[in-house]
Order: sequence, then C-alpha cells, then structure tokens
Amino acid sequence: MFGFELSLGRDLDYFIITHAVIPSQLVEVGLTLEQLVRLTTTMFLHGGWLHVLSNMLYLWIFGDNVEDRMGHFNYLVFYLISGYLASLVHIFVDPVSNSPLIGASGAIAGILGAYLLLYPRARVLTLVFIVFFIQIIPIPAVIFLGLWFFLQLMSGTAGLSAQAVQGVAFWAHIGGFVAGVALVKFFAGGERVRY
Repeated sequence: MFGFELSLGRDLDYFIITHAVIPSQLVEVGLTLEQLVRLTTTMFLHGGWLHVLSNMLYLWIFGDNVEDRMGHFNYLVFYLISGYLASLVHIFVDPVSNSPLIGASGAIAGILGAYLLLYPRARVLTLVFIVFFIQIIPIPAVIFLGLWFFLQLMSGTAGLSAQAVQGVAFWAHIGGFVAGVALVKFFAGGERVRY
C-alpha cells in the first residue's frame, strides 16, 4: 500500500483526504458504511518512510509471535478490531480534528498489548545509548512494553492540555494497546506463555 502511495505523487493528498478517517467527519455523519471503509483503509496508509518503517519494525518484532499464538485468521480479526478501537479512542479524545488519521500504529499497539500478556518474560533486544556508546541489551517485554505504554500515556496527556505534539495520535496508541490487553484472551486463549 505504501508503494501505491508513493506512486501517486501530487495526488497523494487528495487520496488521503478521500480514504482516511477524519474525526470531525465521522462525528458529523456517524458510523456509515463509507466511514467503516475509511476506518479500515486508514490503517494501511502512512505519512512517510519513517512512519511506515517504524510500524513495520514493531510488527516484525512482536507480530509473528502473537500471530503464531492466535492463528492467521484470529490474528487478522484481532488486528482490525484493535485498529478500529484505537481510531475510535483517538476520535473520542479529539472529535473536532480535521486532520486525517493515518497509520497502523493503533492496530500494532493492540499487538503490543497482546504480546505483553502472552510473553511477559520474553527478552526484547533493545538499542541503548550510553553517552557515546551503543549497547544492545535484552530487556524483559514487561519492562520494554510497560515503558512504551507509559511514554504514550504521558505524551497523550501532555497533548490534551498543551496541544504539545501535533501529528502523532498518542491516544490511538493508548486505545489500541488497551484493546489488545482486553481482547487477547478471546483470540489466543487465557493461558500465558512463560519464558
């Protein structure tokens, strides 16, 4: 999909406006079939190379384990529901926004929430910068993902009062993560994997 976006050139802005969910429009017209389609396509649109590559990195690190546990079909349904709920949380927090909401971050945050419950002791290889040195350190998933969620929550809360960070849908990340935590037992069963 990102390759298709790149091929659009100057028509990309129009394509995003007509295919991404825009919070104020959804609030105005309600959840119509067109808006449901937009809630789906918005998960597959990205705002640039850094946006798509960072999403794909998180999907690559965490997604395959969650998919193995859920199975292909359940994983797809889980991904889409997490993305829908993430978008709806963002819209609830900022219902008057005229900015298109794009990206897979909310759905991927759902995968992170699922991973946290399924593999809390798994080690995540993490780049850590110590002054001028870069170290790769294995960090338990519960710490890595807990810190990630805490940073999203702090950034989202700061954005509520100060509009501090424009262009990042922190509340979609928060909503997706919470959805993943809440839904994982329905898609992967209740038993945790212990590492």
